[in-house]
Amino acid sequence: MPEPIAPFITLPSLPDDVPGAPCAMVVFGASGDLTKRKLVPALFNLACEGLLPDGFALLGFARTPLNEEKFRGAMTESIKRYGTRQFNAAVWEKFVQRLFYQQHEYDDPASYTALKAQLQKLDRDCGTQGNHIFYLSTPPGFFPTIIENLGAAGLNLEERGKFSRVVIEKPFGRDLASAVKLNEIVYQQFQEHQVFRIDHYLGKETVQNILVFRFANGIFEPIWNRRYVDHVQITVAETIGIEGRGSYYETAGVLRDMIQNHIFHLLAYIAMEPPIDINATKVRDEEVKLLDAVQRMRPEQVPVRAVRGQYGEATVDDRWLPSYREEKGVAADSQVETFAALKLYIDNWRWAGVPFYLRSGKCLPERRAEIAIQFNRAPLQLFRHQEVKQLSPNLLEMRLQPDEGISLRFETKKPGTKIRMQTVDMQFDYTRSFDTNYSTGYETLLHDCMTGDSTLFARADMVETAWKVIQPIQEVWQNTAAEFPNYPGGTWGPIEANHLLQRDGRGWLQG
Repeated sequence: MPEPIAPFITLPSLPDDVPGAPCAMVVFGASGDLTKRKLVPALFNLACEGLLPDGFALLGFARTPLNEEKFRGAMTESIKRYGTRQFNAAVWEKFVQRLFYQQHEYDDPASYTALKAQLQKLDRDCGTQGNHIFYLSTPPGFFPTIIENLGAAGLNLEERGKFSRVVIEKPFGRDLASAVKLNEIVYQQFQEHQVFRIDHYLGKETVQNILVFRFANGIFEPIWNRRYVDHVQITVAETIGIEGRGSYYETAGVLRDMIQNHIFHLLAYIAMEPPIDINATKVRDEEVKLLDAVQRMRPEQVPVRAVRGQYGEATVDDRWLPSYREEKGVAADSQVETFAALKLYIDNWRWAGVPFYLRSGKCLPERRAEIAIQFNRAPLQLFRHQEVKQLSPNLLEMRLQPDEGISLRFETKKPGTKIRMQTVDMQFDYTRSFDTNYSTGYETLLHDCMTGDSTLFARADMVETAWKVIQPIQEVWQNTAAEFPNYPGGTWGPIEANHLLQRDGRGWLQG
C-alpha cells in the first residue's frame, strides 16, 4: 500500500465556511498561463484558509511534454511569483504533493482512457471519492472535442452519489449561433447542473457585494429606479495591449472578449429585480429577465449608440507602445476593435428611459473597473440667491479594480458664515475595512464548483440572451469597414465615445 499523503489543512475553517467536497480537478491546458497565474494560487489560498478538502488532487492534462516533477517545480516557481499572499512553505509542501500531470492530445480517445485510469488511482490514493471536476482552460476550439471525449469515456456520468462537473472558460461561442451549437454539444454529454460557465469577474468581492448592497440596505433600493437615477456608467479599462495574444484577439475583439460576458454580468447585477431567494435558480432567473429586457439595437441605431476603436502607436511615460496592427499575429488591415462603448436602454418598468453607458478597451490611461450610478440633481431653487452656480449630482461608485470599494459623493457646507458648498466622498475600502488577503478572483468560484453552488456561473439561457443583445452590433460592424486606428494608445478611446454622452448632456467620469 502506498504511504498516505498528508492532509494540508493547517488552519481552522471560518465559522460560516466549510471546505469543498473531496474531488479531483482535471485542468485541460494546465501548462498555460491561467493555471500558474490564477488557478493554482487560488487553490493554494483555499488551502491556507482551510477551505480545500483533505481529499483533493489537481491533475494537469496538456500537450506540453512535462513530467510530474517538472510540473510541480513549475507550479512552485509560479506560486512564489504570482501568489497573492505571503508564501507558506509548510502548506505548500503538503499542497504540492497533490499536483499531478499527464501529457496527452485533446483529440485522442486513448488519452481519455488513460485519464480515467489515473482518476481511479487518485480516488484511491488521495481520497477524492470518485468526484471529478473537468476544467477547460484551452483555446475554445478544443471545447467540443474535450466534452465529446469525456462523454465517450464515461467520465460525464454521476453514479452512486458521485459528481462529475465541467468548468468552461470564456468565450462561450463567438456569436449566437455558435453559442447555441456549443450548448447543444454540452447537453449531449452533461446536464445543466453539471455545467459551470465561469466568469472570474463574478469572483470579485465587490461584484458579489452588489446584491448585498442593494437588497440588504433599506436606504438604497427605494431609489434604485428611473425616478431617481439619471444614468449608469460601467467602465472596464486596461492599460496593457494584447500582450502577444494577437492570434486569439483577432478572433475576439473587446465586444466578445469583455462586454458580452464580464460587463453584461455587472449590468445584470446592478439592474435586475430582487430575486425571491438567494439561490442559483432564482438569482439567474432574474439575470436572464434583465438581459432579455435590454433593448436590441436596430441597424440604423448602431452607428449612434455603439462606438468602436482600435489603438494606434503612442509614447506613454517614456515607453513606446506599438499600434494594434503592429502586434504579432495581427493583420496589417485588421478590423478588430480594441475599444467599444455602448449606450443601452432597458425596457422594463424600473429602468424605462434611463441610459446605461458601457465601455471597455485596451491601452487606456488607467487600469480601472467600476460601476457608477449618477442620481438626478436636486432642485436648485433653495440656493438660488447663494453663490452656487449648479449643484453636483450625487454619485455612487463601486470599484472592482485596482482597489475594491464603494464611495458615495454628496454636497456639504464649507465652514464659514456664508453658504458655500463642497463636494465630498464617503469611502468604503475592502483592504482597510477587512483583514483579508488579496485574492485572485477565483477562490470563491473554485470553492463553489466543489460545493455545487452555481449561483455565480452563467446558465445556458443567460449566455444566449447576452449574444442576442450583441448580435445586431456585430452584424453592422462586420459589414461596415472602420477607419482604424482611431485612438492613440494611452488615451480614453476615440473621440466618438465622448460624443456618445455629450449628445445627452453628460460625460464620462474618467476621460
